[in-house]
Amino acid sequence: MAATPSIPEAQQWLQQAKSDLQAAHNDIKHCCPNWFVFKVHQALEKALVAVVLCHGEAFEAPMELVGLAQWLETVEPKLRGLAEEVEQLHGCGMDGKATQYPSYHPTPNKAFHSVDEEEVLKRVQGVLGRLQDHVGRM
Repeated sequence: MAATPSIPEAQQWLQQAKSDLQAAHNDIKHCCPNWFVFKVHQALEKALVAVVLCHGEAFEAPMELVGLAQWLETVEPKLRGLAEEVEQLHGCGMDGKATQYPSYHPTPNKAFHSVDEEEVLKRVQGVLGRLQDHVGRM
């Protein structure tokens, strides 16, 4: 039996995504690009989960962001192009583990200096706005 769509829970996830994005904005140009990238990753993940919840799907196990975006495109054709946008952001270093764990980079705090934080933030804001609009139409 499928889960019931939960718009109120989706709205909570979106609120937290916006908060995470604001925290990332506060970190722009403040010596720790790995934390900036981690926070925008968290914001995007929460926004994607919000849309999953609108479709009555349980979100239990973590899924990588591109796979989650691909699944959403499958169940919601209006989100076509989402996976490509997320893939491009992943190419900017947006990976929840790579930003934090030395097993992915010898020193994560030094691995992300080439990230254009303002451009990444702008792109994530665009995706987040698109997902928020989608949830608002549910």
